[in-house]
Amino acid sequence: MSAARIIAAVTPLLPVAAGLLALAAGVAILRTYGLRYRVARLLLTTPRMSVGEAVAIAAAGAARYVRVDGRIDSADEFEDAAHRPLVFRRTRFEARDRGQWKPFEDSSETVPFSISEGLDAIEVDAAALGDGLVVVVRESAGVAADVGDRAPATLPPATPVRAIIEQVSSVEHAIALGVPVVSDKRSPTLTAGLGRPLVLTTLEVPEAIRVIGGGGRLRPWLAAACLAGGIVLVAVGVAWAGIGAILTPALVLGADATPSRGPGSDTRSVGEGPGLVGNPLAAILFVAAIAIVAIVATTVYVRVTGGPSGESKHSREERVSRWPRP
Repeated sequence: MSAARIIAAVTPLLPVAAGLLALAAGVAILRTYGLRYRVARLLLTTPRMSVGEAVAIAAAGAARYVRVDGRIDSADEFEDAAHRPLVFRRTRFEARDRGQWKPFEDSSETVPFSISEGLDAIEVDAAALGDGLVVVVRESAGVAADVGDRAPATLPPATPVRAIIEQVSSVEHAIALGVPVVSDKRSPTLTAGLGRPLVLTTLEVPEAIRVIGGGGRLRPWLAAACLAGGIVLVAVGVAWAGIGAILTPALVLGADATPSRGPGSDTRSVGEGPGLVGNPLAAILFVAAIAIVAIVATTVYVRVTGGPSGESKHSREERVSRWPRP
């Protein structure tokens, strides 16, 4: 095989290899979010249905992972220091140790609550909420001496400490993802299942994605760029190889230096000019495929970055303060 033919065969593999590396880098960046990345993906892809439909699925015993939207209702709210009616509050205390935040207390307060839509309601299994809770975090910073007996006795009084509070109010609307089941109390309940977590957020999906990303935009942008670029590069490489294989006549690939002409070797029909060589329709289809891939890549980019930039009134809320703060 000549050097020219080797180069022609190998060259399309270069963008394919680069595209695969870019895709791997994008996935690796997304994996740094841990379970929260999975929560974001579920928020973007889980089919939405009415609360009434979810209740019917629970009654039928069908195992499906669904999304429901509605208002939060409870008969037993409790108040925070600002007199907001709450149905769930999780408080975590963390101490700064060797450049990392390490938890030393994690507690939750909750009352039974449900997601309601019209006359239909489905309870939420608050005990199953973990990393699936996505709300605006309230954070207070101080030192170990500020929290008194709540800090471990081995913790020096001057150690930096922070309290992270995640709470859900009964005056908010929520998006909940889970498996509808009938609980021990014979009431329809949304809980974790099918290998997927229970997810609850009081934010719109684009804002929830930004909260999951920690408010920073560098990692989402890098991940989106790698994924979109990888898809385009792979498509270009495949199209390049396909077009080259289709448009290069087999006679040229097997030709030698001796000119020859046999009977019927003229590609022109009687009374007509030269015809088309190769398969132009396939070439057009390959170009169209590149355009489709570019559209898909753009869609992936928009979904990973969570839509238009900018913060809502929830995100602009002050998150960090000095002690004391409830």
